[in-house]
Amino acid sequence: MNKTAICTDSNSGITQSEAKELGIFVLPMPFVLNGKACFEDINLTQAEFYDALAKGAEISTSQPAVGNVTDLWGRILESYDEIVHIPMSSGLSASCHTASMLAEDFGGKVEVVNNQRISVTQRQSVLDALEMANNGISAAEIKARLEAAKFESSIYIMVDTLKYLKKGGRVTPAAAAIGTVLQIKPVLQIQGEKLDAFAKARGVKQAKKILIDAMRADFEGRFADCATPDKMHLEMAYTYNTEAALEFKAEVEQAFPGFDIHMDPLSLSVSCHIGPGALAVACSKKINTK
Repeated sequence: MNKTAICTDSNSGITQSEAKELGIFVLPMPFVLNGKACFEDINLTQAEFYDALAKGAEISTSQPAVGNVTDLWGRILESYDEIVHIPMSSGLSASCHTASMLAEDFGGKVEVVNNQRISVTQRQSVLDALEMANNGISAAEIKARLEAAKFESSIYIMVDTLKYLKKGGRVTPAAAAIGTVLQIKPVLQIQGEKLDAFAKARGVKQAKKILIDAMRADFEGRFADCATPDKMHLEMAYTYNTEAALEFKAEVEQAFPGFDIHMDPLSLSVSCHIGPGALAVACSKKINTK
């Protein structure tokens, strides 16, 4: 039986210390902060990132350098026979496509999963892959099972400020100014490949209701055959404001009793595009890991 390693990137929300506890590998996503190269959870913490953001630092992101990816895989293969690599969604970054091309030089020892996940749903895919590997399932079969379920998840995100969407060119300065005055909170969705607009809320209270109602609609529609705690994962994510996130988590738990909800901070490479104060609710259908 092959010894299979599980590898992901920091967009999964899995920290380096958590990776060591789980026995997996996490590729840190790179940043340029005021001209300095930084790597999430290596030399850039969540606190340092938001402090720099508040001070107006120039921050840009990119996909991992080719050498960083291949060097990591090479080190892993010194101790493992094969690798399942689970990057962020190909619809949100070119890093998945790049990894797939790089894997061609590893003689079938690296399987790159393109299952359209990010943040807490990506994390769940990593945990599923780890369980399958521990059950003796091959890297190729793990990839096949994860990709077969690629559209069986949802994420809804409330953005608290339009500042960073404006900065990234996703809304015009005029629309951002009007939206700020009117306390508009955009709600975005990820169902499959792309991040799309979903709704506009007037204030946080209405935005939270939209998030819960959207997830309830999914449970009653798309996932009507599996919307129970034994068949569905319910997850949450947020940026910066832990107190507000915990308050919203209590509301979600009340709306969906019986679910054991996992919540993580959003990865920094997502956070830099939406800023602090964001709240997200997500779900992913449980898959067979035996």
